[in-house]
Amino acid sequence: MGNTASDQTFWGRLINWGPYAALMRLATASPRRQFLILMIFPVLWVLTQHLGPMLYMLRVSLTDAYPVAVGVEQNFTFDNYMRFFSDSIFWKPFFRTLVFAGVFTFCTLIITYPVAYFLARHVSRKNQMRFLLLLLIPFWVGEIVRTYAIMILLGNTGAVNLVLQTLGLIDRPIPFMYTSFSMGMGIVYLTALYMLLPLYSALEKLPQSMNEAAADLGAGAWTRFRRISLPLTLEGISSGCTLVFLISTGFYATPVLLGGPSTTVFAETIAGFFHVAGDEWPTGAAFATIMFAAALVITFTFQKLMNALRKGEAK
Repeated sequence: MGNTASDQTFWGRLINWGPYAALMRLATASPRRQFLILMIFPVLWVLTQHLGPMLYMLRVSLTDAYPVAVGVEQNFTFDNYMRFFSDSIFWKPFFRTLVFAGVFTFCTLIITYPVAYFLARHVSRKNQMRFLLLLLIPFWVGEIVRTYAIMILLGNTGAVNLVLQTLGLIDRPIPFMYTSFSMGMGIVYLTALYMLLPLYSALEKLPQSMNEAAADLGAGAWTRFRRISLPLTLEGISSGCTLVFLISTGFYATPVLLGGPSTTVFAETIAGFFHVAGDEWPTGAAFATIMFAAALVITFTFQKLMNALRKGEAK
């Protein structure tokens, strides 16, 4: 019998090659081996692209200078961390960042929950993907482009002020820009998708029959939401809030472009150390580590509270 067309291709010859076929049989002999093979590349990615740089940043934060000049000995020290705790000038942007992240996370939840609820409960399944695609399109462009879009909307000659003036509601432009409002609107807009998708996933799994049964028993719309929808979507709320909070604590470009002197966040303080001579880089790395650790502690506490709340609702 002659060789088929697929056997003449490179992949066809590779599959039929004895050593390769033996290796594949050995590698896929058990589900455990298959799992390990599938896991190795994601684990390597996390180690090299995420955990590795963070650990190296931690190492830099414990040095007295970086990069080290030729002929100079590098010493390890905790002075970079003590600088944060000994100088209160750094505390204000640090706590402002955490407060802003918490407030903006709550605002994002309030804004996106009705959208997710409408999409999951009132849009037919065949049209849900189309609506999701429409919501995803703005996120195909970068953070800077979307931030400039907010600047165009909120500027003195932007769309918002033009509409208000056309309607006769204002006589002069409202100075939206370079305030907490403009920065908050930008961050909420940039993080909305990270809240929307977990909420949509949780709401989409919610059985419609439970709401229908509650309505038959006389429960109103608010009671059905409070007693059924909200408790059963706490996992989605927890995931969305965690993502948005962590992302919000690390924003740099958006606060710089949309914020003002009264809205300086800790990321700007950290960047300032990397914009000067190299001997300040360890301080910037230490401050970044402190911000990262604080965000993790807060989200860990939040997750514990949400888990306790879900267990309480389940009883």
